[in-house]
Amino acid sequence: MVNKVLGKGLSALISDKPKTTAPKQALNIEYIDVSKIKTSSYQPRENFSENQLNELASSIKEKGILQPLILRQTSQGYELIAGERRLRAAKILKIPQVPAIVRDADNKDSLTISIVENVQRQQLNPIEEAHAFKRLIGEFAISQEDVAKAVGKDRSSISNTLRLLNLPKEIQEEVSRDRISMGHARALLSLADTKDQMEFFEKVLKNSLSVRELEKLIQESPKQKKTTHAGAIKRGQKDPHVVGVEEQLQHRIGSKVKINVNRKNKGTIVIEFYNLEDFDRIIAILKK
Repeated sequence: MVNKVLGKGLSALISDKPKTTAPKQALNIEYIDVSKIKTSSYQPRENFSENQLNELASSIKEKGILQPLILRQTSQGYELIAGERRLRAAKILKIPQVPAIVRDADNKDSLTISIVENVQRQQLNPIEEAHAFKRLIGEFAISQEDVAKAVGKDRSSISNTLRLLNLPKEIQEEVSRDRISMGHARALLSLADTKDQMEFFEKVLKNSLSVRELEKLIQESPKQKKTTHAGAIKRGQKDPHVVGVEEQLQHRIGSKVKINVNRKNKGTIVIEFYNLEDFDRIIAILKK
């Protein structure tokens, strides 16, 4: 079933009922004319790399489209739910028809499936994820907890991702471009004042500061010494650097990751999987 492949809690957010007009074919693979497929306003991905699209097109030319697109039927034809990169690559190659699964999906279903597929394929940058989560929560009154279950992450990870949208646009853009990491962004969020955030952000770019170096610089700044550093480790509180690594791994693997470190700096890394297909997907990522 499609929802089992996409996410642990996806079935809790969307209906898996087949189309009432064609129940026997709802999850069958069909071949749909590319000209009849329209892109969706619920696509969470905002940027598409031309080089990566050309690489995908080359792969499709050699091996074909291995994963069907997910569509929903409209009065004008079909609307894309998931698989825009494959659709764009097909257009580059002038492929007339693409394999697809046609689902009975409303707007919430469309956005949810798109988010989960992109998250598990590591195709969204953190800012795109944040915008997608915000839209899902805001437009459809979905709780952070349910979003977390659907994408296989902790609720705190969803919350931390959403907090990125509180940063100045300049910083958000650099997170999108992967010039600074989620760890850097979290350290900057510990600064309440936007001017301070921009000041330390410029230092990161100018001096190529690591997350640890940035945290230390912030902690030792005169303003921060007057108050408790927001990222400081309290009793029972996980090291923010460890939290950052957890989120990086979760973003890379597309599943929940827990890092446990004891006082002797030994510990475990636990990666959750939700079925055998998900297990195989994670193993393939780890073998790369």
